[in-house]
Amino acid sequence: MSWAAPDELLLSTSLATYLDKKLLVLLRDGRKLLGLLRSFDQFANVVLEGACERVIVGDLYCDVPLGLYVIRGGECCLNWRAGLGKGGASTTYDMCVRG
Repeated sequence: MSWAAPDELLLSTSLATYLDKKLLVLLRDGRKLLGLLRSFDQFANVVLEGACERVIVGDLYCDVPLGLYVIRGGECCLNWRAGLGKGGASTTYDMCVRG
């Protein structure tokens, strides 16, 4: 069995490795928020800069701009690091932290 190098691991125990990176956050009520992770604390409360809510209907989606957004840690189900495709649109998501 071979072990993955630390930079190859998708799972992380700390949000520190994702500071200043684009995240997609799935909330308990089903909403999806996308933005740059600017800060977090020991309770997994996070601050997203340039946040927007992604509304998905079928194969189409729309981003509703929200600005600076603070999310309580207990409301997060899952955080993903978002990959960027053509034109800066998010196309892929790598799972990074279970909230």
